[in-house]
Amino acid sequence: MTPPPKAGSKADRDALRHQMSAAGCTTAEIATEMRVRLRVRPREAWRHALGWTLQSTADRISTRPGPAVSADASLIGKWEKWPGPGGRRPTLQVLVALAAIYGCDVEDILDIEDRGALPESDLRILRHSAPEQAVPAAAMPAMPAVPAVTEPEPERDPVLAAATESASWAQWAEATNVGEIALEQLLADVRTLAYDYLTGDALPLFNRTRALRDRTFALLEGHQPPRQSADLYVVAGHLCGLLAWMTSDLGNLRAADTHGRTAWLCAENADHNGLRAWVCSTRSKIALWDGRLRDAVTHARRGALVNVSGTVGVLLACQEADAWSVLGAAEEAEGALTRATRARDNINGEDEIGGLFSCPQARQENYSAAVHLRIGRPQEALRETSAALDLLATQPVRAYGTEAQIHIARAAALLDSGEPDGIMPALTPVLAMPAERRMGPVTQRMRELAASMAHGPAATAATTTGAKRSIIDWCSDSASRHLALSSGEGAG
Repeated sequence: MTPPPKAGSKADRDALRHQMSAAGCTTAEIATEMRVRLRVRPREAWRHALGWTLQSTADRISTRPGPAVSADASLIGKWEKWPGPGGRRPTLQVLVALAAIYGCDVEDILDIEDRGALPESDLRILRHSAPEQAVPAAAMPAMPAVPAVTEPEPERDPVLAAATESASWAQWAEATNVGEIALEQLLADVRTLAYDYLTGDALPLFNRTRALRDRTFALLEGHQPPRQSADLYVVAGHLCGLLAWMTSDLGNLRAADTHGRTAWLCAENADHNGLRAWVCSTRSKIALWDGRLRDAVTHARRGALVNVSGTVGVLLACQEADAWSVLGAAEEAEGALTRATRARDNINGEDEIGGLFSCPQARQENYSAAVHLRIGRPQEALRETSAALDLLATQPVRAYGTEAQIHIARAAALLDSGEPDGIMPALTPVLAMPAERRMGPVTQRMRELAASMAHGPAATAATTTGAKRSIIDWCSDSASRHLALSSGEGAG
């Protein structure tokens, strides 16, 4: 005797569907029964009521007339699971397309849990739509109800069957969930974020960058031709690079390195040398502030091996010099600064992104000043900070983080040159910075300056001790502290 099919199996679902169809039940009634018996979401219940597989559903929604909706089996499954774990929220256009191929209204494939998770804007559209039209303008007329069927029998002729399979695959391969205009917009949004970070507050920009990264990741989980996938990886890599830089500025270096590793994976998947170089620059910066100085040198040198246009070569050489100077290797640091000057002279082409991912002359002078301070050449540092401030005065966009570091370097150079009276005037613009702009590198350099004031001939001067107290008070409030308070870590 043949055992009954396992509850919830395909055989069990097929038996239930055939039994209810023979009894004259509608597809909607079968879907309701499937949902109750199998305890599945309404969209999955409708698919089982029609006897369709995930892939056949993806094929139908991708080839239906009307606004393009591209999907594969995995994406259909995620739309069905939402809003549960592992699900992805379907857009209104997707819901309309699903309802059309299932032969039902949009409301039929939504339950109270779905409605609770949908944005209010989507719910307003659903409430005010005509019964026969789920979404104004975007929706196509609903297709007639599809009778309960199983998958069609394959072609009897294997040669014709193979041709049909190739044609079906070509249809799938040609479909995409992202167009050229959308890709251009994503890259434009990345450029905007990279520029805005130079002048804007870190926390809101971090959230904007994170949201755009999530959108890009979601697109990559869908289906697109390999060339468009590579473009999306480039966008995702730059966004992870931005998050890495921002996260390190906000004081969490280990989390920043995680973003950096993901950015490198994106660069490798895209096979994009420009992104590789900028990721190396970002990871070198993180390693320096994390005290991993040899790693900082390694990342900078690795990036310098990539032949790309723009100013990344200048920044990589500056970062290598920075790390060598912390290690106390004056000769190596000077050699790296010389390579930075040579890279500036041989710049070929523009930076692809710009903003944070660029190294204008003032940024280079800031690195040089910091290096010369560490290796005991304060007069050179003074000249470089003067040149940097003159350059910033002519620029339409002034990066407040770089500008603050230049003022700090100038104060340190004055201290080392035995001119303590100039410290407070040099630091005045920094001390006036609002707390939400006091990023990790800036506060760290202020602490280093305060520590150095305890030594040297001017250590006991009234101007020196007064400046030290002002710096300590200033460092007690910072962007990283505000982040901790906003997330509840500093409460209590």
